[in-house]
Amino acid sequence: MPMTTWGSTIPNTGALRTHHLSKKLFTAAIAECVFMAHVDVDPDYGPHMGQSTTLTRISRQAELSDYSLAETDRIPESQITVTGKVITAGEFGASVPCTNLAKVFAHFDLENATQGELKDQMKLAMDSRACRAFKLTQLVYVPTGAAAYTLYTNGTAGTAALSNMNVFHLATIRDLLYDDYKVPFADGECYMGIFRSHGLRGIKEDPTFEEWRKYKNPEARNNSEIGKIEQIMIHETNHGGSTLGGFGLNKVGTNDVLGEGIVFGKDAVRYIEAQAPEIRPGKPDDFNRITSLCWYGIYEHSLVWDTANSGEAKVIFVSSST
Repeated sequence: MPMTTWGSTIPNTGALRTHHLSKKLFTAAIAECVFMAHVDVDPDYGPHMGQSTTLTRISRQAELSDYSLAETDRIPESQITVTGKVITAGEFGASVPCTNLAKVFAHFDLENATQGELKDQMKLAMDSRACRAFKLTQLVYVPTGAAAYTLYTNGTAGTAALSNMNVFHLATIRDLLYDDYKVPFADGECYMGIFRSHGLRGIKEDPTFEEWRKYKNPEARNNSEIGKIEQIMIHETNHGGSTLGGFGLNKVGTNDVLGEGIVFGKDAVRYIEAQAPEIRPGKPDDFNRITSLCWYGIYEHSLVWDTANSGEAKVIFVSSST
């Protein structure tokens, strides 16, 4: 297939057809990628270590109401439950063909431009894969009103969202993580939250948030910032679409009312890498008339705990059934 497709806006016929192209090459922007910065890289896994690695996990023991002993009592025994989570690495990549004809005719360096595009595509692909791992949590939070919600513990939203995010929902998620599920803070001080821009708009327009920020950080509105609220450090992304279950975080719910989000604590998602993603040249074909460039890597992202048990679950996914 041809390396490039010329857009119909470039005139190629008539007396006024284009005879000059700008020296600067303009490229389309990509979405904001933030998930890869919040995965834990496994330092012990790498090349020549097999296709998978197993995470060793120790489940929490039930707390007794009383640990006191009478003089003749034997100290009671309990068992530690050890489980394993297998993460299997796989191949990922995409390529773009490079024809000699296109390189000869082009007035700019097509190979450099293609490398830049492939690097951006690789960045988006890894961000989507990391986001996918977070979204596989068993805890799914659905805002069913400005001050109402349903929490599902089977990994699937059972109803449609009827409200966007606000301070009430952030506070509720914080309390669920801290109180009900005993999730340790991501950085020792707070949880991390990544939300689609549409979801954060609901928080920014919440009168409670407006009143609070008026005194604490009056410049926040000017900079379209949220920062940390209810012990959740908020990060924004525009990586996603408007389709439930699509890549990244999406606009979902009744009339796309909700922008999806992830809130998580320590040890949420693990990343293993057998071969670091990189840009590679293809083998020349047809007497060097056709070459190609690709990005390629062997890796995978996975939840550390894929249960809804208190003390084990580390992630809440804010979403909807539609």
